[in-house]
Amino acid sequence: MLKHKYPFDPALKHHLLIALGLAVWVFVFLYFTEPLDVSEFGSTEQLIYLPLYGLFSSICYLLTLPFQYWLFKRGTDKWTVANELLQFGFLIALAFIVTRLVYYYVVMEAHPNAYTIVYFATHIYFPAVLTIMPIIAIGRWSFGKYKDKQLDDQKIEIKGAGNYENLRLLLKDLICIQSSDNYIEITYQESGKIKKQLLRTKLAEVEETRPELIRAHRSFLINPYHFKQWRTGNRKVNVVLTNDIEVPVSKTYQAAVETAVNSATE
Repeated sequence: MLKHKYPFDPALKHHLLIALGLAVWVFVFLYFTEPLDVSEFGSTEQLIYLPLYGLFSSICYLLTLPFQYWLFKRGTDKWTVANELLQFGFLIALAFIVTRLVYYYVVMEAHPNAYTIVYFATHIYFPAVLTIMPIIAIGRWSFGKYKDKQLDDQKIEIKGAGNYENLRLLLKDLICIQSSDNYIEITYQESGKIKKQLLRTKLAEVEETRPELIRAHRSFLINPYHFKQWRTGNRKVNVVLTNDIEVPVSKTYQAAVETAVNSATE
């Protein structure tokens, strides 16, 4: 369960929007629920102090983003339920420290009658977390689902002869396709790992429907965006692709491959 994929959008602009929404929501929450002796503040004082909590809450959220991106890269660009829970745990801990400091040193000016840290945590902070965090969770989940839909719309589909024989993937993840009798073997990358899948179809049919792929050999189609280098020897020319996958290049197709590679790497 914890290792299951979770909707995630790494785009900074969307997390800035979440931080802005968090600042506004915290202000509205404090203004109408009046915890932290807010009711004792005058109108002017409320407009001075309450936005501070919203501002510092949004700053806390933004400060957790480096940790979030570290988790994302450590998982090879894959976000899981466990990652999301770790991110929320880090945010809750950091926000508690910051809001406590703001309350004690800024709002109460270290007054001896300020709430104790235990009372602040159990009666103020964590009840507020139960109200505020779902808003963040909904925002993150919504942007993640939107990102997933965008990626899904960009995927290409390679169909096999059977009704349920197909492979959907991003074109940038497809490395090469090799013909093998009545099958083709598709080599692609997923979450940083190289994978292969067999489909019952002909290489010529894929070549016809996917002009982005270039014929390098009678048995190979390659994605020129995965080009790394040329390799020659024994009067043969090979092209080296991602993960050091080596594909032979026939003289018949060499000029077309060179043109495609030059265009893809410019």
